[in-house]
Parts: sequence; C-alpha cells; structure tokens
Amino acid sequence: MSRLLDADDIRRALRRLAHELVEANHGADGLVLMGIQTRGVPLARRLAANIGEIEDVEVPVGPLDVTLYRDDVASRPPRALADTRFPVDVDGTTVVIVDDVLFTGRTIRAAMDAILDVGRPDAIRLVTLVDRGHRELPIRADHVGKNLPTALAERISVRLAEIDDVDEVVLEAVPTHDPAPAGESGARA
Repeated sequence: MSRLLDADDIRRALRRLAHELVEANHGADGLVLMGIQTRGVPLARRLAANIGEIEDVEVPVGPLDVTLYRDDVASRPPRALADTRFPVDVDGTTVVIVDDVLFTGRTIRAAMDAILDVGRPDAIRLVTLVDRGHRELPIRADHVGKNLPTALAERISVRLAEIDDVDEVVLEAVPTHDPAPAGESGARA
C-alpha cells in the first residue's frame, strides 16, 4: 500500500475544483451538487462549502444512491440501499455529480439515469477526486482532482475523515481471492 494523496493534497484539490466549477458555471447560480454514496457525499459537502466561501452562497447538496440503476446489480453482492435526496427541483439547474474515483464509468452512467428519472437539468457535470483510467463507457470527468493511472490489479482507496477518520488516497494491490476489483471506493465505478 502506498499513499498517493494526504489530507493537504485532498484539501487543495477540492479548493481548486470548487474554483473550476464556479468559473465553468459563471458563478454558483443554479448549481446542485449530488454526491454518489458513499464517499461522494462528504466530497460534495466539502465542495459546496468551498463554493460557499468563494461566492458567499449556499449550494444545495444531496446524496445519490445509484445501486438500482447499475447495469451489474445482479452480479454484485446484495447491499442495503442508501439515501437519495434531491435538495431542490433539478429542472433547469446544473447538476454536478461528485464521486471519489472514476474508473469504468458505469457508476456515472447509473447516476445520470437516476438524475434524469427525477427531472431535466440544463446540464450534468462530473467532478471526481481521482480518475484512475480504464473506462468501459465513453464518460469523461469535467473536473478532476488528480489523474492517477493504475493497473487493473490495483485499487485506489479514498479515505475521508467523515467515514474513515483520515483523509488520504492510497494505492493497494487487489487480493487474488477478490473476484473483481470491486468495492465502494475506486472499484468498478
């Protein structure tokens, strides 16, 4: 296991991403941040706080569980559904999907489906803390904290203080008994 980002690196990346979002959106008007469960939620809250400091506004944030929208739901172990809550009507807004790790693109496709089931935003943007490559779908992040190319036999794990009591991004070897490089953080996302 090797640490790729520490707490300061994550803090700086989120601050930069907040500035990028504000610039791309020409301010914070109409932004809605939706954090993909689990670690995308605290990342979205941190981004919203940073945007709030930059623009002196409160940006709506909600959690998004994409479990039922995944195309591999039958091949994954069952898991309890998490909370999904849209903080505002998404029609006419710019919905920003926030995730910890972008990998295959399948989680993001599921997130877009979930968003479009509840409304029609003017735009959907994607922010990810880490892009590790290996896309299976034609999905690209609009804003990336750090590009960290990996081998398929590796796993990127994002650990956040709100969940894991530490802020860091680590690179780990996937155990050979692991049937797929899956898991909450950085797996088949």
